[in-house]
Amino acid sequence: MPAPLLALHGVCKRYGVVDVLTDIELEIHAGQVVALLGDNGAGKSTLVKVISGVAPADRGTIRWRGGTVQIRRPHDARDLGIATVYQDLALCGNLDVVGNLFLGREIRRLGFLDEMEMERRTRELLERLTNSVPDLRAPVVSLSSGQRQTVAIARSLLGGPRVLLLDEPTAALGFEQAAEVLDLVDRLRDAGVGVLLISHNLGDVKALADRAAVLRLGRNNGFFDVNTASQEQIISSITGATENVPRRPAPREARW
Repeated sequence: MPAPLLALHGVCKRYGVVDVLTDIELEIHAGQVVALLGDNGAGKSTLVKVISGVAPADRGTIRWRGGTVQIRRPHDARDLGIATVYQDLALCGNLDVVGNLFLGREIRRLGFLDEMEMERRTRELLERLTNSVPDLRAPVVSLSSGQRQTVAIARSLLGGPRVLLLDEPTAALGFEQAAEVLDLVDRLRDAGVGVLLISHNLGDVKALADRAAVLRLGRNNGFFDVNTASQEQIISSITGATENVPRRPAPREARW
């Protein structure tokens, strides 16, 4: 197997006196969806912040396409080819789809905004991804939750990232909207993008992910091939059920 696009070795993160992440190992290959699982407080969001440069690691090694790199700020991650879509999406509801995609990276010609070029690029990108956003000039606030998720993912793809981090992309979506988002992620995998998918929905994980990495109390607690692992194995790793199995005491000698 070729070297992973992104590999973490012994990554640690501390806030004050609290160790939030300890000796984390993780690999993401091209064209692979890796589900990141764990209970609330397991360290999933912190790990995404480490990879995206929002909260740099305190210790450990990050390798990108085989070479050691430093990710100390979001620009470092973006320059490497790592994009992140957070659960809150960070969209501007009063702007239209084109305005949201190019916010902060507007195309100008002769000192003026080139609205036609930005609309052309937006249409070209969305046509490759989905047909669920027909009106590019509609305010984002008027779109459905699934359409807004699609716009946020499309915005993250403008720079042509090789790895995409998705934080709960189907949370609060209806069945049909969630199916559209999962189909979009599937297309990204087919295009060779490596995806790290944070999700509490094991149905989504089973339907989409290739591998699952479980965090528990800030540490790795299992790696699974999603096609062969049972749901019970994954849940036990998430909850730590195997750590709390009651043990029968050894039989005491009879005293007569």
